[in-house]
Amino acid sequence: MTSLQEATTSGTDLWSQDEQTDPSSATGAASGTMGSSVESRGTTTVPARVVARIAEQAASEVPHIGSSAGGVLGVGARRDFDTRPSVDCDLYGRTAVLRLDVGVAFPAPLHDVLAQLRSHVERTVSTLTGLEVGRMDVEISWLNPETTRRALR
Repeated sequence: MTSLQEATTSGTDLWSQDEQTDPSSATGAASGTMGSSVESRGTTTVPARVVARIAEQAASEVPHIGSSAGGVLGVGARRDFDTRPSVDCDLYGRTAVLRLDVGVAFPAPLHDVLAQLRSHVERTVSTLTGLEVGRMDVEISWLNPETTRRALR
């Protein structure tokens, strides 16, 4: 289990079992603010930037995926496997559209690595936010060879 998933699944619901089955026993019932329907409890809004951060963390948990770090306008940027890839998110109702900019260790089977990346990010975003990932565009901006070049003979 990933650190992000541990943080969300290790906690318990804020309501006890009795409060879930009997809303009138909740503390809000005394003031008349608690109703029995979901709509009367209010809404939860998850901003696009929060969804992007969740996707960044999920992408950083996938082996062979890295990001560019540092630099200004691409000058001085370095390849880094210890920082989160950049992600942009747009929300359309309950659907998230994600754009990821990643680096990949090379040689690695790109198809397999990207399939694992897409699956993990989609599952994590869906689990933690309740949103559906409708589209995920992945740009590989660099490859990082694991071995140095052989000396010329």
